[in-house]
Formats: sequence, C-alpha cells, structure tokens
Amino acid sequence: MSTLRTAISPPNNGVQQVAVGGRLDTHTYAELDQALAPVLADPAITSLVLDLAGLDYISSAGIRSVFKARKALAVRNGKVLVVNPQPQIQKVFDMVKAVPLGEIFTSVAEADAYLDAMQRKIVGGEGS
Repeated sequence: MSTLRTAISPPNNGVQQVAVGGRLDTHTYAELDQALAPVLADPAITSLVLDLAGLDYISSAGIRSVFKARKALAVRNGKVLVVNPQPQIQKVFDMVKAVPLGEIFTSVAEADAYLDAMQRKIVGGEGS
C-alpha cells in the first residue's frame, strides 16, 4: 500500500512550506491535493515550498498535483518551489521540464511504467 506523509509548517511572510514524504502516485495524490487545498485557497500565500527530501517515488499523478498547485498560485503571480528532491525525483522533474509528459507517452500507464523503471534504475545505483 502506498503511503504519503505531509507536514505543513506555519506560513511565514506569504511563504508556506510543505514537506512531502513517501510515495506520491495514483493512490496518494488526492491526499496531497487535499492537504494543499487550504494553502492554495489562502490569498496571503504567494509561495509554496515543497520539501521533497522524504519523497521516494513520484508518478505522473504526483507530477499533475505539483503542476495543479503551480497553476493555482500562478493566478496570483505566486510560485511553487521544489526543494531537496532525491536524485530519482530530480530526474523526473528534469524530464518533465524538457518534454511535457503528454507529448511522449500514449497513456498514463505507459508514462508511469517509464517513470517507475527510471526511478528504480537511479535508486539501484546507476553508473556505480
């Protein structure tokens, strides 16, 4: 069973930090969306800092949650910053930036299979 952990720090000058840990996938992305909803609805919040130090895995559903948060804050010129991603998570973000997911894969399942394989390879010690 997938587990997701979120810890929301008190806001500080319009900046809201949220630590995300565990797995962010099709089984857990709704939990993140629910946790972020009050933050994204608060007009005083202009920056959301997602601390991903504890995040071990992200699927395309998790990527969508991050993009959804970015879109919600962009409406009021806010930003979402991702900090402390593990190497396999960073690789996913780099890939998504380079080529939007929807342009490479024919289905979410295909995208998730690729992301899963790629993250396993990095965690398994690519290049060592």
